Amino acid sequence: MKVASEVKQAAGQAYEAVSRASNEVAGRLAQQLASNTTGEVLFSRADRGRYATDASIYQVVPTGVFIPRTTGDVKLALDICRDLKVPIVARGGGTSQCGQTVGAGLVIDHSKHVRNILHVDAANRTAQVEPGIVLDHLNAALKKLGLWYPVDVSTSAQATLGGMAGNNSCGSRSIAYGNMVHNVLGIEAWSADGQLLDFGRFEHSTGPARAIGERVQAMAALLAPEIDSRWPKVLRRVAGYNLDIFRNQNEKPYTADGSVNLAHLLVGSEGTLALTKSLTLQLAPLPTHKVLGVVNFPTFYKAMDSAQHIVKMGGPSLTAVELVDRTMIDLSLQNPAFAPIVRGAVIGQPDAVLLVEFSGDDKPALVRKVDELVELMGELGLPGSVVRMVDAEPQRKLWDVRKAGLNIMMSLKGDGKPVSFIEDCAVPLEHLAEYTDALTQVFRKHGSKGTWYAHASVGTLHVRPILDMRTDGAPKMRAIAEEASALVRKYKGAYSGEHGDGLCRGEWIEWQFGPKINEAFAQIKQLFDPQQLFAPNRIINPPRMDDTRLMRFPPRYKVIPLKTALDWQPWDVQNDPATERTSAPGTGGDPAHGFAKAVEMCNNNGHCRKFDAGTMCPSYRVTRDEQHLTRGRANTLRLALSGQLGSDGLASEEVAQAMDLCVSCKGCKRDCPTGVDMAKMKIEFLHHYKAKHGYTLKDRLIARLPDYAAHASGFAWLLNLRNRVPLLASLGEKLLGFSARRSLPEWQGTHFFNTPHKTATRDEVLAAAKPVVLFVDTFNGFFESANAQAALKVLQAAGYTVHIAQKLQADGKHLCCGRTYLSSGMVDEARAKAREVVDSLLPFARKGIAVVGLEPSCLLTLRDEMLSIGLGTDAQAVADAALLFEEFLAREAKAGHLEALKAKLRPLDRQVLLHGHCHQKAFAVVSPIIDVLQLVPGMQCELVESSCCGMAGSFGYEASHHDVSMQMAELSLLPAVRAKPGAIVVADGTSCRHQIHDGAQREAIHAAVLLAGQL
Repeated sequence: MKVASEVKQAAGQAYEAVSRASNEVAGRLAQQLASNTTGEVLFSRADRGRYATDASIYQVVPTGVFIPRTTGDVKLALDICRDLKVPIVARGGGTSQCGQTVGAGLVIDHSKHVRNILHVDAANRTAQVEPGIVLDHLNAALKKLGLWYPVDVSTSAQATLGGMAGNNSCGSRSIAYGNMVHNVLGIEAWSADGQLLDFGRFEHSTGPARAIGERVQAMAALLAPEIDSRWPKVLRRVAGYNLDIFRNQNEKPYTADGSVNLAHLLVGSEGTLALTKSLTLQLAPLPTHKVLGVVNFPTFYKAMDSAQHIVKMGGPSLTAVELVDRTMIDLSLQNPAFAPIVRGAVIGQPDAVLLVEFSGDDKPALVRKVDELVELMGELGLPGSVVRMVDAEPQRKLWDVRKAGLNIMMSLKGDGKPVSFIEDCAVPLEHLAEYTDALTQVFRKHGSKGTWYAHASVGTLHVRPILDMRTDGAPKMRAIAEEASALVRKYKGAYSGEHGDGLCRGEWIEWQFGPKINEAFAQIKQLFDPQQLFAPNRIINPPRMDDTRLMRFPPRYKVIPLKTALDWQPWDVQNDPATERTSAPGTGGDPAHGFAKAVEMCNNNGHCRKFDAGTMCPSYRVTRDEQHLTRGRANTLRLALSGQLGSDGLASEEVAQAMDLCVSCKGCKRDCPTGVDMAKMKIEFLHHYKAKHGYTLKDRLIARLPDYAAHASGFAWLLNLRNRVPLLASLGEKLLGFSARRSLPEWQGTHFFNTPHKTATRDEVLAAAKPVVLFVDTFNGFFESANAQAALKVLQAAGYTVHIAQKLQADGKHLCCGRTYLSSGMVDEARAKAREVVDSLLPFARKGIAVVGLEPSCLLTLRDEMLSIGLGTDAQAVADAALLFEEFLAREAKAGHLEALKAKLRPLDRQVLLHGHCHQKAFAVVSPIIDVLQLVPGMQCELVESSCCGMAGSFGYEASHHDVSMQMAELSLLPAVRAKPGAIVVADGTSCRHQIHDGAQREAIHAAVLLAGQL
């Protein structure tokens, strides 16, 4: 009875809240979903705003959002929507580039819960899955069986199989494996009237599914001449409905035996015909070996013209020919994660490269194919143009760069962005060079240019002209589209070759197929969905592609003026669409002084939804909620900055809720190809939010820790009672919000700062032959002094003259980077602390003396946030000198300066397990730790592939965050530590060590302690 009453109360509250904020129908919809299903009912303006966009240029606010827990919830939602006449928009990862997953009505997000693998038949190479499962997750499960699902789209880390089927996705290796339509064997789906239909082989079908098939078969027979004359004869064609299942027009038949499969009617239908319950997929054996030849071309035209010859030469082992053009190469070189990979693949300054992959079980035979490729390029006048990659890891890394192509392309700063609307036209391979050359001329005519990449093997190249949709982008888009369509017709291609129709290309379906076939499509829609319940105005009766009322950045889009706390001027620029050059920082006209433009760098591609070895996004990995995702947070900030969440702007509770679980890991700073730095954005948010709502006592205790640490350490014995007396821990949670289930750092009465050390003065280190400045932070100075003492011992053993960084004017306090203040949004106080750091360290920096720190979050503040708080070029000089302990030693070892230290290090016979701090990962400085540990003879070091440990400074200490913190740690870090009970665990981050202590009951140590222990 209690549960029923709670459901009834929740339903009543949902009705009241939604009907008051929206309308009567929305209120009833929310009420019925809350009372009849177990799913999550999200109808707030922030939730609806987050689901109003995908990776396209469009924005349509839905009536509400529903997150089903089971397929039963999906069916109930369908019934409720049918009764209330509310349209349904099915959604997976929300990565559609043409607006397929946005729309009025109820958005049903399958990706959180409806993502199970239902059955795998390894012998017959089939799998049955729910629509919300992500491709990479499926393939990870299949790998142990030696199988995979080979439609390997570039968004494989976030694309769901339901979305891929709805879009008829293709992938880089479609030349070998085909598209989704070639690899789907069956679909279970609900029709609009609620019947569950089984779509499979036509000859075996019965009931309503059979009747639908017969009707479509009759249409195809009647329209045979039209189909033969109007249907594009290319592999990549995804527009309209697959009426050609009864009269094949594809260069690769949909089925191997020529049979008809009714599931293929739903593939590519973009959720307009039925609601998927499950898909049965055709799997493929995992290739045993792959080799790659990277062909460098002096001109783009030469690359395009050569593609047809490479494909002819390739034979059955050829699995991909992918293009990367000069612009993408340059953009990749600007990304710290991609730059070293790209440098290893290019020769000189190529205008374009083709990634040519061969796969199979006989590696020597594949290597010979690369030899043939080298010979072919010599015959085509390009000797010495091929970079061979026969080892798996370099290939994987280069494919990761290619997969990130779209996001890399979108990393251009300024209002002009590469816009998706003609990016996947497909033409026969023999016309590819002429088509791309002619389209380039069209771009130039309209004062723009395009960046080209993707599937040269099948004549589908992704290209997006740079347009400013806030000004004249829409009319230019229309003009370019019309000229591009003429070229597609001239070269007998397909206008929509991979990314679907949606809001963007729906109006071009009739242009492609003619009125008779378009009318047949309308009849198919009526046959499946007479109530127009599923995604109305998609494919049938679509809007104009340039309808600005449907766009994310229409001409009426305005940003609320904002006085920022941090310097965002590098984002406040405009770009030249023809040259991609940007204007000077601060000249972009952003009323938010660059902050809004930085937020708008998020293109919604959803790369932050990945679960691979990277860091981004730890809160999403635990909750799987859109609002706790980098993309969700960026959208929330954008909505707030443009007034779409009300007048409170950044100070609104909706923004606070979205930012709450951001752990400021900086994973997005590195992993996001467009460089969205949510950790820095959180500082800006907190500054404005706290200015309105005030700071709590907990905020002040955390922020001002460096100021009172010296005084508090005198009462260490008393303060440490909190960890030994449960009543005090409970009282602390009640009064301050620190979790009673968590131990707090132990104060030290005798600490590094009140212990005398034999170190150099400022003048002595400035005059020394081997000088170094040791920057000791609050945490390693007052709580874990052994780390600072060990670092001092190692540096002196290596022959360095060490000076401990101090304030110019002694006041009894140590130098502080300001990190704790920044984490609380106290930017002005952080600026004062940073100014003291700059004043003290500048003389050393100017002389080229390294400033070495131990705590990653503190030292790296000198290289990151300190450059954004208005301290000028002096701060940059200090940042250039700032190095983590291991960075410094790795640099010195490479220069041959550590031979004396190496001679003193004793062998180690225990395995070392290394956990990298999030900020170390963000700044790509984990490898120096490994390099330095390898100086120890016998070192066996294993890196834990993990995201954030979950502590994240004060985050994991807070009672409200304890459970999420532990869930983050349990994703990979704590299981890895428990699996190696005899290993030495190394973790440089103080919060990381604390998490390992609390969660695994193991004592992790700083790398400096390990090295000092081997002296």
